[in-house]
Amino acid sequence: MNWDWFKTFSKENPKFWENYISSFETPLNDETKYIVFDCETTGLNLETDRILSIGAVAIENNQVIVNNFIEIFLQQDIFKSDSVEFHGILKEGNEEKFVEAEAIIRFLKFVENAILVGHNINFDIEMINESLNRLNLGTIKNQYMDIGLMHQKFIDEISDETISLDELCKLYKIKKNGRHTASGDAFIIALLFLKLKKKLKI
Repeated sequence: MNWDWFKTFSKENPKFWENYISSFETPLNDETKYIVFDCETTGLNLETDRILSIGAVAIENNQVIVNNFIEIFLQQDIFKSDSVEFHGILKEGNEEKFVEAEAIIRFLKFVENAILVGHNINFDIEMINESLNRLNLGTIKNQYMDIGLMHQKFIDEISDETISLDELCKLYKIKKNGRHTASGDAFIIALLFLKLKKKLKI
């Protein structure tokens, strides 16, 4: 499918964006749905780097819904071979890859108005926002929570220093299956989130 129309579409928003925005007309309740997500990227520069993959899994009623997850791989218009050792995603890998626009459509359709959860989530949110900006759209509207900040609140020690996902796994005895993949990290973050949510009684 040709996605060039994203560059020139009129002031009328595309249907997927309207559907995403309209999902927030339904208020959150006590059985709030959480979506834990993680992005693998070519690097840490918001302007020049790009998302390689997005992994996301749903949490409902304090349970990880293992059959309700997505893993999206993006076409690599920007390729940095030195980052492959961290995420393992090859430019010509066997995974089905989507153009950026299609990947964002799939992601927003999955998350809708859920509260998003992540590790160093501000970076992932900004990477999504950069993608939306390239599509001439607004910014992501979801509320979001960071497990690093939840940990700081639990130990009552607020700091600008970032605690790594590996350190959190060690502290809370979480197995690191699938580490450094978007889907694997999303599941790990989900387990950490549930432990911290219980400890914080939220």
